[in-house]
Amino acid sequence: MRKRVYRSVLAAVTAASAMALPLVSAAPASADPDPAAFSRSLTAPTVKRHLEKLQEIANANGGTRASGTPGFDRSVDYVAGKLRKAGYRVTLQEFEFPFFRELEKPALARTAPSPKTYVPDTDFATMTYSGSGDVSGTVQGVDLVLPPTPAPSSTSGCEASDFAGFTTGNIALLQRGTCTFQIKVENALAAGASAVIIFNEGQPGRDGLLNGTLGVPFTIPVVGTTFAAGNELAAAGTAVQLKTRTESDLHRKTRNIIADHRSGNPDKVVALGAHLDSVVAGPGINDNGSGSAAILETALRLAPLPTKNKLRFYFWGAEELGLLGSEHHVANLSAEERAKIKLYLNFDMIASPNYTFGIYDGDDSDAVGAPAGPPGSDKIEKLFEKYYTTIGKPFVGTDFTGRSDYGPFIEVGIPAGGLFTGAEGIKTEDEAAKFGGQAGVAYDKCYHQECDNLANINDEALAINSGAVATAALVYAYSKELPGSGTPGSTTPGTGGGGDDHDHGHTVSE
Repeated sequence: MRKRVYRSVLAAVTAASAMALPLVSAAPASADPDPAAFSRSLTAPTVKRHLEKLQEIANANGGTRASGTPGFDRSVDYVAGKLRKAGYRVTLQEFEFPFFRELEKPALARTAPSPKTYVPDTDFATMTYSGSGDVSGTVQGVDLVLPPTPAPSSTSGCEASDFAGFTTGNIALLQRGTCTFQIKVENALAAGASAVIIFNEGQPGRDGLLNGTLGVPFTIPVVGTTFAAGNELAAAGTAVQLKTRTESDLHRKTRNIIADHRSGNPDKVVALGAHLDSVVAGPGINDNGSGSAAILETALRLAPLPTKNKLRFYFWGAEELGLLGSEHHVANLSAEERAKIKLYLNFDMIASPNYTFGIYDGDDSDAVGAPAGPPGSDKIEKLFEKYYTTIGKPFVGTDFTGRSDYGPFIEVGIPAGGLFTGAEGIKTEDEAAKFGGQAGVAYDKCYHQECDNLANINDEALAINSGAVATAALVYAYSKELPGSGTPGSTTPGTGGGGDDHDHGHTVSE
């Protein structure tokens, strides 16, 4: 990255910080740190160095940093070691989770009415927690919505009654929509399906390859496909051979990293988080080395400062398997501990190669999808909006769908916000005009793949968003009033109620 580009971004952070502070009624006193000096300390090489280390760890451990593998354990050692050396009180929170990995590429071939072989990772993919098996049989569609009828929200397989007349031993063909994949497969299994194929809906942005997680291990093969492949398989008289080989372990152990700053009011916790794990298929340098590196470097630079509020940095485990680390942590907080957390900032994929600058829509001003976050989420959104406005960069809202680690915090009423540069979704013409990049191409074409490596990072997006992370952390570290200054309330809508896939597509539901 050219240093002058990064420095110009960081210089703008000074003005962004100063302009954003009034939004939370908290201007730092004259003795508080100078935002300009702090921002300049967060240099491009230091952020990138963490990504280089994570890539090195993946390279030495089978190309992955997934929870339950040595690559994740070494990632934890690296991050926790850096934080301890900087003076943080570091806790490694261990928990059990259902581990999953694919032992070999799946195979899917149509055997009737005419032969056709489908391509793994292009036409179809094994769903997380699929069972192993080699199954041949007739494909039977279940309550499908096919062209020319639009399919905004298919209910295929969501009710046991959908399988009335299903032939035991057939391969169930289901469609994405409405309910979780787990529910669909449970219903198919109860109806006697020997395997399950779930295909995408067919709408723009929901017609490509469906990568999904079932939430719990199953005993039969389950794959996701593109809309085109599923539509072909829906033809009458279709038969296929489907083979998967997987490994599941219900009691694998992994860890969250929780790092508390040594100064600051312990009754006013400002929490920042990013998931540290990758998927099994790749090193996960954008997803989510990018967010992890940004908050790690921010934490290291803030370590010597005497903050007013207690800064806490989370590095989550097993996020890629359904937010398991953050869910475990929040579920095990007492009411008193929850009340101390005044806000949670989430950074998950902040350097996508074909990026947009997405800010979580805390006030539901976009009126899309999930409702507003808990009170105070709107103030967090405005802080980030002011940052981008000040440095002259465009931004868009991104919905609180519940697909990332803010979800468990929102559910217990803690205000949340953060950034997201896009995953498997397709960039529109309007977005290309606004942000640059390529229309008609995924925000991250290497999402959940082996090629999510250092070459997959957009340095400009990483620089700008690292500046946003640093700005928000410093602002809230010294704010007299915080977005969540009251006691968090009961469960607040905002995660989509287990609705859509989590924000960068670890799809658990519809």
